[in-house]
Amino acid sequence: MRASLEQWKSASRLWDIVYTRAAGPHAIERASLERFASLVRFARKRSPFYGNAYRTLPDRDLRPSEVPIVTRPQLMAHFDDWVTDTEVTFAGVAEFIDDRTHIGQRFLGRYVVWKSSGTSGSPGLYVQDSDGLATFDALMAAHLDPARFVGGRAWDLLRSGNRAALVAATGEHFASIASWQRLCRGNPWISARSFSILTPLPELVEELNHYRPDYLASYPTMLALLAEEQQAGRLHIHPNGLWSGGECLSPDARWVIDEAFHGTVVNEYGSSECMSMAFGCTEGWLHVNSDWVVLEPVDRHYQPTPAGEASHTVLLTNLANRVQPIIRYDLGDSIVVNPEPCPCGNSLPAIQVQGRRDDVLALHTAQGAVVRLLPLALTTVVEEASHVHRFQIVQTAADCLALRLPLDQADRQAAGVAAKRALRFYLDQQSLGNVQVTVDERGPSADPRSGKLKEVLLETST
Repeated sequence: MRASLEQWKSASRLWDIVYTRAAGPHAIERASLERFASLVRFARKRSPFYGNAYRTLPDRDLRPSEVPIVTRPQLMAHFDDWVTDTEVTFAGVAEFIDDRTHIGQRFLGRYVVWKSSGTSGSPGLYVQDSDGLATFDALMAAHLDPARFVGGRAWDLLRSGNRAALVAATGEHFASIASWQRLCRGNPWISARSFSILTPLPELVEELNHYRPDYLASYPTMLALLAEEQQAGRLHIHPNGLWSGGECLSPDARWVIDEAFHGTVVNEYGSSECMSMAFGCTEGWLHVNSDWVVLEPVDRHYQPTPAGEASHTVLLTNLANRVQPIIRYDLGDSIVVNPEPCPCGNSLPAIQVQGRRDDVLALHTAQGAVVRLLPLALTTVVEEASHVHRFQIVQTAADCLALRLPLDQADRQAAGVAAKRALRFYLDQQSLGNVQVTVDERGPSADPRSGKLKEVLLETST
């Protein structure tokens, strides 16, 4: 029943998206401002945290620049007062996600929950209501092929018999796998499988060859690796649709993926706080879903950054999800707004994101073969084993990795032992039993210019 209700909401929201965007930029801006004011009114009334934060603000509809900024540590510290449903508590959500069999299931029978990977050093827990989920589904549908929906025909993925594959971090309550499991449970006619990024590449290639997906979704680094396998003749799949998210998609990676699979990859910019913030176009820009998302590029003093200049961070407002309002939230990403109209013709604001750009590592086996490891696979291994969320994995030689943990970590030694053991097990599975893993005496160091931490880093020319 709930799945049917969300599908009805999603279809209704999709038509709203199509109609609003067809009316032009002024209609989109008007919808955004009205939704922002409505969200603030709702949060002010239903969230004790926001009610207190907004107590001195004027009692009228507010624009984004009039509302105070919030951060992840601040919201997580006030979780029970932040949410607008008193039945949702930090303790309850934390207990729910401790059980991995709950991935994609409904918390309290009505909410989907997931957690962030904690790359900023402060992991988060996020609760999604039916309106937020329906909006995400509608935005995804519009990005994949809006013409089919406008014409009343279903997306190819939803046709009986088609096979969809997700290659991702599958063992934890992350947004990608939780959303995928929700999709599969709500649409039992879809043939869909998830594959772990921890699977050794030769085994993953064999599994995908056997499954033959019509639709393939993963991170850009994984899609690029699979594209190389396809070009080398080891992978033999012919997906009709490709989806990329979770990392920055470079122009080179896009070209390799498109060339190998003879199609155009749909690139999505999202986060745990808001699953669909922008989508890629053929010109390499990301177009903001500004009817449902507010992104404000700002400098380190939270002053607006001019178009054409890289911001220090960006403030996010998710206009769809009300159980856990995200309003002027310091997301931490650096973006550049296109000062000119996008050549692709889309009138939605166009941006580029200076997001996650960790290195793909190339390690040598004892026999001299090269095994490439994805940054998200490595960080997932360390996070799950040590529960440390701000660290660096550094390749210092062809067969050497160094792990840098925070110097102020209370249980640094125990965390180092757990992380090293987990990395050792993972490397053994990848035929890299010869690779040495050490815990560096130094702590992780952020880029001195951007202040961003690169979690997986190559410090050797080998």
